Amino acid sequence: VQLQASGGGLVQAGGSLRLSCAGSGRSFSDTGMGWFRQSPGKEREFVSAISWVGGKTAYADSVKGRFTISRDNAENMLYLQMNNLKPEDTALYYCAAGANYASTLSRSYNYWGQGTLVTVSS
Repeated sequence: VQLQASGGGLVQAGGSLRLSCAGSGRSFSDTGMGWFRQSPGKEREFVSAISWVGGKTAYADSVKGRFTISRDNAENMLYLQMNNLKPEDTALYYCAAGANYASTLSRSYNYWGQGTLVTVSS
């Protein structure tokens, strides 16, 4: 069972990136999925989550209105569209799966991807 995150990169402030997370080894269509991030010297923090049917979403206050989470259960994919990026969004972004709902807690998730680096320059 594997989650593979991709789509990170270097972008200027105000720019956009779209992160993708591909699941393999099992279907994640029946679990909540989410994105977390970790900056150097900081704890891993919640970014966004989505329920297994996609009807419920959750966002950290710091990204509300700028980030949009979505999923394609048929393709076993999770996405994070990030617009109006800020330097403080610079972090290693991890996708996660296996929660019972759109949880904001990292301990709710059983499966983690390896992370994709997002760097936002000012």
